[in-house]
Amino acid sequence: MTFHATVLTLYPEMFPGPLGLSLANRAREEGKWALDTVQIRDFAIDKHKTVDDTPAGGGAGMVLRVDVLAAAIDHARAANPAAPILAMTPRGKPLSQARVRELAAGPGVIVLCGRFEGFDERIFEGRGVEEVSVGDIVLSGGEPAALMLLDACIRLLPGVMGAPSSGTEESFENGLLEYPHFTRPAEWEGRTIPEVLRSGDHAKIAAWRKLQSEVDTRLRRPDLWELHEGARVQPASGARREKKD
Repeated sequence: MTFHATVLTLYPEMFPGPLGLSLANRAREEGKWALDTVQIRDFAIDKHKTVDDTPAGGGAGMVLRVDVLAAAIDHARAANPAAPILAMTPRGKPLSQARVRELAAGPGVIVLCGRFEGFDERIFEGRGVEEVSVGDIVLSGGEPAALMLLDACIRLLPGVMGAPSSGTEESFENGLLEYPHFTRPAEWEGRTIPEVLRSGDHAKIAAWRKLQSEVDTRLRRPDLWELHEGARVQPASGARREKKD
């Protein structure tokens, strides 16, 4: 099954962008995934091809019209009816590696890229659109975020990465940040590769890497560490243990 990505955008020339290079491009040439872009402006209903209007209630900026967005989505959905529809917006739920794996295992995605002040709110419920954020930042448009989303999915498709373990021993795959990496030279500016990594003892190396992942996660991402610790103490019944005073 080919993973089919359809991007709804006012700037289709931004695609494939970096996805037209390296492993992603090779995978596309091999038919492992496909990409289509849809120009939202093609679905405008007036002679000026207007896609936005002033915010109801007043305020700065412009808002993408719900009727134009709905027509563009309906067009994309007709070609890939089973694909989930995602809108890239800072108001969305943070994208997680777990969600990326779910998407990569499916038939593809329809990605809606916003501009201006964003989308008319009615489009989300009216067309079952999932709101997704790639971080607590504001971009000039959803296109860079869409490229991030697609890159994250494409690299997980079967046969895209060389070693099967490349997609599992990474940050977020087990709820932790990935352990640090080293390579030759063994010494650089007085800094040496940790001795355990040169020991050849695979059990000790695995234990060291696990410890480093835990330490780095606890120090750098306490939010992830809290979730990881919560999962570790959760009993088999699925109910969390009550904390004792």
